[in-house]
Amino acid sequence: MKKQRSSLILVLVLALLISSCGLLRKGTTSESATGREEIPAWFEMPMTDVRTGEEFTISDLSGKVILIETMAMWCPTCLKQELEVQKVNDLLAERDDFVSIAMDIDSKENAEALKEYVDAYELDWIFVVASAEIIRDIGNRYTAQLLNPPLVPMLIIDRNGDVYGLPYGIKRADALHRTLLSYLDES
Repeated sequence: MKKQRSSLILVLVLALLISSCGLLRKGTTSESATGREEIPAWFEMPMTDVRTGEEFTISDLSGKVILIETMAMWCPTCLKQELEVQKVNDLLAERDDFVSIAMDIDSKENAEALKEYVDAYELDWIFVVASAEIIRDIGNRYTAQLLNPPLVPMLIIDRNGDVYGLPYGIKRADALHRTLLSYLDES
C-alpha cells in the first residue's frame, strides 16, 4: 500500500514538473479568421492600482516591459517573492520602460485588504485585484497553474506584447534582474 502511494506521489510530482516546463513558451496572440493577430482579451480589461486608485489596462502600457506576478495575500511564498521583486524594482527604479504588477487572483480578497497588505509590507509597485474575467482569460489562454499562487507564477510581457512564462518557484532578485534586462535591452 505504501509503495503504491509513493509511486502515485512520484507520478504526480513528475507530471507537475513536466507541465511547468511547458509554461516556458511564447503565447500572447492568436490569429483571427482574417489572419491578423488578436490582442489577448485581458490586455484590454480595466484594472485599478490599489495604492493610487489609478485605472489602466495592459494595452495602456504598450512598449514597456511588464513583469506580472499572480499572488494572494494568504500565500507566504508570494510574500517571499514580493520581497525579491522589491529589490528588482529598486534596481530598475530609474527605468521608465519597466512596469511591475502584482495581480491578486483570490476572489475572496478585495482592494481595501490588498491596500492594507501593501502598506504593511511597504511594497511600492502596482497591485491590483484581478477580476473574474481577467483570471478566466489568463487561465484559459496560458495555463491554470498561473492561478496557483504558491507556485509563484510570473509572466513577462515584452515591448511587442508577447508573453513569456518564467519557471515556477521563488526567483531571486539577481536572476530576475538579469532576465528582465535581457528584455529591456532588446532593440
